Amino acid sequence: MELRIEEDGESERSLVMKEIGVAPSGNITPRESGQTSVWSFITRTHEEPTQEEKQMTVEIPSTKEEERPAGASSHADDHWDGILWYRTQRNVRRLQARIVKATQEKRWGKVKALQRLLTHSFSGKALAVRRVTENQGKKTPGVDKVLWDTPEKKTQAIRDVRQRGYHPQPLRRVYIPKSNGAQRPLSIPTMKDRAMQALYLLALL
Repeated sequence: MELRIEEDGESERSLVMKEIGVAPSGNITPRESGQTSVWSFITRTHEEPTQEEKQMTVEIPSTKEEERPAGASSHADDHWDGILWYRTQRNVRRLQARIVKATQEKRWGKVKALQRLLTHSFSGKALAVRRVTENQGKKTPGVDKVLWDTPEKKTQAIRDVRQRGYHPQPLRRVYIPKSNGAQRPLSIPTMKDRAMQALYLLALL
C-alpha cells in the first residue's frame, strides 16, 4: 500500500526516493514485488513450506504391529511342550483368589462370573488335562479305551474340554481282588470326564 501526498501538482514520492538514494524512473509507478500484502503472505506460507521446514521434516516409519486375524486365539496353536506352566498356574491362582474374595464379600453374582471365567479359560483347561495325565491313573482308560499319552493328544484334549455339547459317558466297571478272596468293585470314568471334574474342581477350590 502506498501513501501519496500531492501539492502544487508535484508528488512528494520523488522527494522521498531522492532522500533515500533511489532515482525515480519517470512517471511509471513501481509495481509491488514480493510479499506486499498480509493475505498474500499468509496464503504463501500455507501453500509453500520454507526450506527450513523441508529440512526439518523427517519421515517417521510406522511402528504399528501387524494386525492379527479376527477371532484368532492366542493359545490356538500352542503345543503341549510349549506351555509355560508357571504362567498358567499363576493365572489360575489369581482367579481363585478373586473367587475367595468375592465369596467373603457375599457377591454371589461375581462369584458365578469368575467361576465361569476360570472354567472357560485356557489355563484352567490345561491344568485339568495335566492333572489327569500325570497321576497314577494316567494309563487306565475308561469305557472308550482312550488314553492321552502323547503331547499331540494332550494338546487336542485342551481344545475338546468344553461344556457345550458335553455328555458324560458310562463308567467302566472293574473288580479288584482283595486279600480275603473277595472282589472290590471300581468305577473308572473316561479321560475326558476326569478332566471335566478336575476343571470344575479348580473353580470350587
